[in-house]
Amino acid sequence: MFNTLPGEIEEYRDQHWHREGSLRIETIIEAERFIDKLGFSACLTDSRQPGPSLYVAVCGRRDAVMPHNVQKDPESSHTWILKDDIIRRGKVYYGKLLRGKTLFISRSMIPYFHSIMGMSRAMEKQRLSSDAQAILKVLRKEWEMATADLRHESGVSDRKIFNKAIDELQTSMIVIPSEVVYQPKFSYIWTLAEARFPDELSGRAGRAGRAGRAGRAGRAGRIDRKLALKEIARSFLKGAGMTVPGECARVTGLSRPDAGIGNQALVSEGFAISPDKGFYILAEQSELLKFSI
Repeated sequence: MFNTLPGEIEEYRDQHWHREGSLRIETIIEAERFIDKLGFSACLTDSRQPGPSLYVAVCGRRDAVMPHNVQKDPESSHTWILKDDIIRRGKVYYGKLLRGKTLFISRSMIPYFHSIMGMSRAMEKQRLSSDAQAILKVLRKEWEMATADLRHESGVSDRKIFNKAIDELQTSMIVIPSEVVYQPKFSYIWTLAEARFPDELSGRAGRAGRAGRAGRAGRAGRIDRKLALKEIARSFLKGAGMTVPGECARVTGLSRPDAGIGNQALVSEGFAISPDKGFYILAEQSELLKFSI
């Protein structure tokens, strides 16, 4: 339908994704507000990847490209510093999620992502590898531990195997990095996600979040999967103005069928219109783009 996005949509994204110099992200407070407003964002992706990015927002321009030598680049270095500070402060979620996508997630969106990715304790022995279970056992006892110590205490000493198990725990939203240290050597400090976000991961936060949309599910416990898909799609569409085939899936890590379920639910609600297969437009943008609901 479109070979390129309409100019109005690009300008909409410039505003919402801070791709303009006047909206450039400079401080940790601005970075956290950026994530809270959008619901979720990548960290160090650039204009060659779809979706909002903290790095692009730090650059404040639509065509930002990550240089090869990031250590000497002030914008990528500043983004890296902001990332470390965001992790340390713990006001938003940060971790490797679906399909290896590393995202920041606002507190309001944590219950929805957890509904898709999380698991109950009863399921851990069936779904987690033995290495992931060994690491988790240590963290449930100690609550927080640096990478080298965690490898030693868990018995998962091989670096490659350990990293795979940590990724498995991150993808299940069980373990997150809580701090990054550089002295005496670089290391992540790992902790349990529930230690930082107990309400959001238990479903209790749903009663107060997102204008009550999660309330029905929050009172019952775990959020319904279809509701979660709809709210993830809503969060992306609000920031993007319009999505093209496969875009929501690529940004969030959802499968294309799951992203489609979420977007179609928005159409049924009247929040979005779909002028062609795979295309979804924020309803409030439809008049500007001369589409009718």
